[in-house]
Amino acid sequence: MRDVLLVRFGEVHLKGQNRPYFLKVLTDNVKRAVRPLGGHVWLSDSRIYVSGTADILATAERVRRVFGVHSVSPAVEMEKDLDAIADRCAEMMRGLSGTFKVFARRSDKRFPVDSMELAKEIGHRVLEANSRLSVDVHSPEHRLNVEIRDNAYLSVGEIEAVGGMPMGTGGRAALLLSGGIDSPVAGYQLMRRGVTVCAIHFQSPPYTGELALDKVLQLSRILGEYGNGMRLYIVPFTNIQTAIHEKCPDGLGTILTRRFMMRVAERIAQKFGAQALITGESLGQVASQTMESLACTDAVVNMPVFRPLIGLDKLEITGIAEKIGTYRVSILPYEDCCTVFTPRHPVTKPRLETMADAESALDVEALVNEAVENTATEIV
Repeated sequence: MRDVLLVRFGEVHLKGQNRPYFLKVLTDNVKRAVRPLGGHVWLSDSRIYVSGTADILATAERVRRVFGVHSVSPAVEMEKDLDAIADRCAEMMRGLSGTFKVFARRSDKRFPVDSMELAKEIGHRVLEANSRLSVDVHSPEHRLNVEIRDNAYLSVGEIEAVGGMPMGTGGRAALLLSGGIDSPVAGYQLMRRGVTVCAIHFQSPPYTGELALDKVLQLSRILGEYGNGMRLYIVPFTNIQTAIHEKCPDGLGTILTRRFMMRVAERIAQKFGAQALITGESLGQVASQTMESLACTDAVVNMPVFRPLIGLDKLEITGIAEKIGTYRVSILPYEDCCTVFTPRHPVTKPRLETMADAESALDVEALVNEAVENTATEIV
């Protein structure tokens, strides 16, 4: 008998002939997640198991953040003996009160008792041992899981995990990461679909300071906890913003700034091996997020731009930010470069055919090259 962490996965089951590949990537990601805690990770019979760590709850917290994991349960692994299983279940439920249900699953068909009879017998033993419990098969307060596989695995309850697809199975993309609420959520949403993400942040000293940069580093670390680390590219953007402010029509300042961000981000994304860009834009939220503005920004790049928040409102986005742990950092009062030289009356419906004229006073290629060449990299 020993303590293990039982790891369940969901969507990977649907991958047909590609399933072995997805399961290998998921298992490797779980191994990386628990490596600081030691222990042994293995895949067997539609479950991943972790054993040998000193703190099973700390292990569970790390594994529940691995994309592709549906839920985890601290469990007991033991021999497949009905009496021993029933006695252990009764002991595990001894300190509880309220309602419960036994969820039994017999994957090993050689075990002499089927799932229904196993649940019935264990439920009877639990009730005999604990008069404060009663059975509720519809909405139980406590869930007692019994799985008969190569061994018997017993657990009480499940810890919800992030779900999604294993990181590394969905390609690579580059996230334009500001210090706000939206962009970290956008990155998380694509990471949850198996995309390996790097972050690109635009910094404009002296208008933005070290506290603003530290805020972005914190956000990158939080996202990195879900993806085994994060590569952050820090782009010096002051010269570009100054040139736009001094030489271009004021009302177009915001959209021209976004166009330069996209150009620089595409170049950096290509270095990372990314196939797409990610932004945190939501349709109509601000002047640069109208259909016309988005068309003008997309026109300067040749790779897809993913906007996973495009149809969400601020309350929905904030709810996700709170859930994933980025909200408390995002609301720190340190502004990013998007607030520098903000036009008094930004154009909300720019025309694509006027963009070339608006940028004609600038040496676009030289400004982009300078920004890319002076970009710094942080591994967080």
